Amino acid sequence: MAQRDFITIVSGLPRSGTSMMMQALEAGGMPVLTDHVRTSDDDNPKGYYEFEPVKRTKQDPSWVPNARGKVVKVIYSLLYDLPQNFEYRVIFLERELDEVLASQKKMLQRRGQKGAGVDDAKMKELFRAQLVKFNHWIRNQKCFRMLPVQYAAMITDPLKTAEKINQFLGGGLDVQAMAAAVDPTLYRNKTNNCFY
Repeated sequence: MAQRDFITIVSGLPRSGTSMMMQALEAGGMPVLTDHVRTSDDDNPKGYYEFEPVKRTKQDPSWVPNARGKVVKVIYSLLYDLPQNFEYRVIFLERELDEVLASQKKMLQRRGQKGAGVDDAKMKELFRAQLVKFNHWIRNQKCFRMLPVQYAAMITDPLKTAEKINQFLGGGLDVQAMAAAVDPTLYRNKTNNCFY
């Protein structure tokens, strides 16, 4: 296994395939930072791979040093809160926005919850604006390197995608095991549009 002094982060919009990516990296031999507080359900039958202290990073970043050499899931809006004195490599999942919204809607319906009351067109514009701002910000942060990964590519060609990720992270991962961990049957909210 390659020695990694940096912190690997899986990020993206909610419902963009971040849990699937965490599962693949774990299968490939990477230590994951997770607490299993949020358990698996119908929306994520193989688990969420969340780590609760991430949500409080702005107030308490004490978990960050222990994440070196591991992978942790951090939603894109919380990346701004990470301390700048560490090296981060971010695998950023990109998924077509209609699919993200459809997946979120189904998850909320299953839980008997209502959304924010914002229609899909407005939510798409909001997400787009946030992603533009985020992409501009992260390009100007010296402590971050980012690899965008298309969710659809991970599903349709997991081996090729795993090889790219392995190279980005300095090698040493079992790319065959990573590819085998991808379950295409969980791709349930498809559209034929492109990402933007």
